[in-house]
Amino acid sequence: MLVVFGIMYGMKISLPKIIQGGMGVGVSNWHLAQTVSKLGQLGVVSGTALDIVLARRLQNGDPGGHVRRALSHFTLPQMAQRVLDTLFVPSGIKPGEPYKVLGMHGIKGNREHDELCIVSNFVEVFLAREGHANPVGINYLEKIQLPHLPSLYGAMLAGVAVVIVGAGIAVEMPGVLDVLAQHQPATYPIRVHGARPDTEATAMFDPAVYHETGVTLVSLNRPDFLPIISSDALASIFLRKANGRVDGFIVEGPCAGGHNAPPRGVLHLSQDGQPIYGPRDVVNLEPMRKLGLPFWLGGSYDSPEQLKAALAAGAAGIQVGTAFALCTQSGLMPEVRLQLVAKALSGEARTFTDPVASPTGFPFKVAQLEETLSDQAVYLKRRRVCDLGYLRELYRREDGAVGYRCPAEPEAHFLAKGGKVEELAGRKCVCNALLANIGLAQRLPAGIEPRLLTLGDSFCNVGRFCAAGSLDFSAADVIRVLLG
Repeated sequence: MLVVFGIMYGMKISLPKIIQGGMGVGVSNWHLAQTVSKLGQLGVVSGTALDIVLARRLQNGDPGGHVRRALSHFTLPQMAQRVLDTLFVPSGIKPGEPYKVLGMHGIKGNREHDELCIVSNFVEVFLAREGHANPVGINYLEKIQLPHLPSLYGAMLAGVAVVIVGAGIAVEMPGVLDVLAQHQPATYPIRVHGARPDTEATAMFDPAVYHETGVTLVSLNRPDFLPIISSDALASIFLRKANGRVDGFIVEGPCAGGHNAPPRGVLHLSQDGQPIYGPRDVVNLEPMRKLGLPFWLGGSYDSPEQLKAALAAGAAGIQVGTAFALCTQSGLMPEVRLQLVAKALSGEARTFTDPVASPTGFPFKVAQLEETLSDQAVYLKRRRVCDLGYLRELYRREDGAVGYRCPAEPEAHFLAKGGKVEELAGRKCVCNALLANIGLAQRLPAGIEPRLLTLGDSFCNVGRFCAAGSLDFSAADVIRVLLG
């Protein structure tokens, strides 16, 4: 049987007024992105840790059969079957039974890990695109570089239209999109602390290694590339240094949820311990307009007035995260989502820009909620462990090899790897916590991994999307209100 390898789409996407943010681990899931795209805006799936998300969905028995339905359309059936044989538990694992520990990504790659990345990114984008012909995007974090190449390839096999990248300066990614569209080998330079010219710090991926007999190659769609930036200077850097086409920008301010860019210049903290942002952190839109590329404004843009102001300032539209994170199609656990909306309606919504919570060193916007890692008692009670490792720092060891460390791992381990003691205080296991937010927490002998919620400063305003007397609102409600 002849299998056509890849899906061809030839046109750049039309410019939507609203880009739905690619949030968290699984918060911007396929169901949310599908809904937003069907409504004519750009739905975006989160590409962060999709391999673990798919692995745990399969171990839960694949409720609704969505993963298996997507895999029945995957163009490498033998790979799909290997993933199912390894991870699918028809009736789901028993309550309290831990999920499989799959190991961590490394700079040299691992075929089993790479195949899971390819498959999981294909599945998420395929499901988001199912049932309509509108474009769908995917969001990655440049701080999580090791899974980039197989993840991008899997998303492109499913016909992803836009790749959005934040938390770093991904000037090498446009060139990767160019070569993967032709099924050509790709490389990606990996940042290694203390690297020297002889340090092996390049990830490599060759699609041909994964092709199967009977598969005919056709060129893939080269997605549009939209980096997330915090200054007009970064936009200029991208256009000077990118090794391929940049199609526009998302300009995100420090009011956004998730990881924020640190303040420019010397870091100063407020009396309650939050980074202080000043005039230098306000993006000058005049240089952005002169670049001639579309841009969207993000970071607590959550009202029709702000959308109109963005358009008047020359933006193509806005990126909206928090409102979509709290709508009914979000991947957040329903009871958590409703608890957060109730806090907003009662005037008790609180966010805190934590300068140390994330192992990345980037400020991280935390939504304060009881019984989560934002509660100091919960944080101190949790035993330190790093068993997922997405946010580990790569460093050059004394013997010249590349090592891996995380300031949220056990203190003794981190210090033995050359880490500094001052980097340990307040660091939280964001990887496990974000999985807990969507109901995929690892099960431990002492209980399950605790959550850590992140929302933007517009958290307090989500009541505008609710009907009177209700805590629920949909993605359609968000779009209807924003478009006036």
